[in-house]
Parts: sequence; C-alpha cells; structure tokens
Amino acid sequence: MIDKILVFLQGSGFVQLSWGHVGMIIISALLMYLAIFKEYEPLLLLPISFGIFLSNIPGTGLMNEPTANAVGGLLHYLYTGVRLGVYPPLIFLGIGAMTDFGPLIAQPKTMLLGAAAQLGIFTTFFGSRLLGFNPAEAGSIAIIGGADGPTSIYLTSLLAPHLLGAIAIAAYIYIALVPLIQPPIIKFFTTKEERGIEMEQLREVSRVEKLIFPILVSLVVGLIVPQALTLVGMLMLGNILKESGVTKRLSDTASTAMINIITILLMLSVGASLKAEYFFTLQFISIIVLGLSAFALSTFSGLMMGKLMHRLSGGKINPIIGAAGVSAVPEAARCAQKLGNKANPGNYLLMHAMGPNVAGVIGSAVAAGVLLSILG
Repeated sequence: MIDKILVFLQGSGFVQLSWGHVGMIIISALLMYLAIFKEYEPLLLLPISFGIFLSNIPGTGLMNEPTANAVGGLLHYLYTGVRLGVYPPLIFLGIGAMTDFGPLIAQPKTMLLGAAAQLGIFTTFFGSRLLGFNPAEAGSIAIIGGADGPTSIYLTSLLAPHLLGAIAIAAYIYIALVPLIQPPIIKFFTTKEERGIEMEQLREVSRVEKLIFPILVSLVVGLIVPQALTLVGMLMLGNILKESGVTKRLSDTASTAMINIITILLMLSVGASLKAEYFFTLQFISIIVLGLSAFALSTFSGLMMGKLMHRLSGGKINPIIGAAGVSAVPEAARCAQKLGNKANPGNYLLMHAMGPNVAGVIGSAVAAGVLLSILG
C-alpha cells in the first residue's frame, strides 16, 4: 500500500514542477488578467492564456503524442489542425462572412495603405537573416509584421513548424496589444491637427460592386500569387456568402458558430504549444523582439503612406488611417477612430479606417503567398 502511495506521489505534478513551469503559469495568469480585467482581445487572449496554463502543469499528458501503448493527449489532437494548416483558412472564411468591403470599394486608393503596411514584413525578413535565422525561419518571423494571426500560423506551419508556438503567440499578443503599441507611434509622427482632420462621407456602394469584388480579387490574386489563394479565396468565399443574399444560413454559420468554434480550438492549441522549455530561450526572445519591430515598422510604413496621400490630396485624407493598414481587424481601425476622435470630438474615422484595414488582411495574405512561393 505504501509503495502505491509513493508511486502516486511520484507521478503528481508537484514532484515534476520546475521553476520554468511556475514562470509560465505566472505568465498565463498575467495574460488572463489582461484579457478579463483589461479586456485586451479577450476572445483571443483568454483561450491562449488558458492553453499555456494547462500545458505547463506537469504530468497531465495533454500534449503527449500517441504511442504503441497509449493514445495521445487531447490538446495534441486539437493541435493537429494548427500543424496541418486547417484552422487558419477556416478563420478567414468566417472573417470574410463578417467583413464589409464597402469602405475599400468606395475608396480603392486606400488599398495602397494596406500594401504599404506590409513593408515591415520584408524589412524584418532581412533583419532576421542577419540574426542567423535561415530563410524559412526568417520568413515565418517576418509575417508577424502583418498583424494577422491566422496568416502567421498558416505560413509558419508550412515553412518552419518548429517555430509555430513562438510565432503564433507573438502574433496574437501583438494583435491584442494594438491599443498599446500603435498610439505612441501614431502620436509621435503626426500632429494633433492632422489626427483631427475630418474626411468626406464615403459614397454608397452597390450590391453588384460588392458581388464582383470578391470574385475579381480571387481571380487576380490567384493568377499573380497562386500560393495566397488558400487564404484569400476562403476570405472571399465568406464574403460572397454574405453579400449574395441567398445563403444567409451559411453566412450566419460561418460568421458565428463556426468561427467561434475554430477560434477556441486554434487559440487553445496555440497556447498549449508554448511550454517552458521553448519560452525561456534566446531564440524565443529574438522572435518576440523581431515580431514587435515588424509590427512597429508596418504601422510606421502605413502611416507614412497615409501622410503622403494626405499631402497629395490637399489635406483631405487623415494620415492616421494609414496605420490601420495592418491586418488587425478591426482593432487597428478602432485605434485610428479613437485617436481621431480624441483630437477632434466631431471626427468619425472608423469606416474610412476600415478600408485600409481590410486591405491589410488581403495584403498580408498576399505577402505570405509571396514568401511561400520564394521560400517554400
């Protein structure tokens, strides 16, 4: 009986608990605090942080691979959808069903803002190479600059799956922290007068335009960057389900139940992949720093394009909508709206910022396709 008690005690988590596990549990608690009490993207951050919490309790076997004598852990099987690149396109399907491309169609020149905001991706690629990462790893790290979690996961699962946990965590944390990261950059490079500029109301977009847009984008992207069509095609499928008006049940499912389920599975799996032995390493710290620089550079480049368009338009375009050219939808657009409204209480920029914001979604997927075609 005593032997059995000793076996039980030796198999408990207390015996296997290390300082690394304790550190990760503290980090997960901090992220849960930010999600619940500060409301920093709780739909993303809460399941991620709880996944970190679960996987860093030793002895549970939740992430164990199957063996000849035992089945694998639950989170191991859920993570299969991440490893095989299944979850990200399904997330894009749901995003498409929730997205109104009207602001982008009404003001197509804002597509340039979404394109400019991808500069941080390619700049960080070369920075990552200088730090010793191989081309596939550098491409996976650089895509963090697009501020698009599903795209980061999709590209990394194909190019550098061994970095998947670190890159996914970095991408989603920076998306959640958009309200903290972007405002200082925007305020430093713009004046209060620029942030307070009111823009003209957007024209009304017809139903026919909204139906043609997803088909045309899929065709153009598919012909130019075929590797990007997995993500862009699913995004446009979701959108045409929404805009057609004849598939309401499918659109409602994609934009609610399906994307909610996939978000839970994806975020929980991503969090569970980040264990103590991966977190407290120089490589992980390098990825976090490079990811932050990529995101900051993308915000900066979009903002600079916004300032250029502001000048060329004779002051009619508020430059801060350029910072919304990153793919964090709708967090970046809300950030532009908040800063614009603070500078001028009568200023309403949200719909104007949504144009470059959804352009950024397309732009980051295309950038991922370009990297995949070169490095894959």
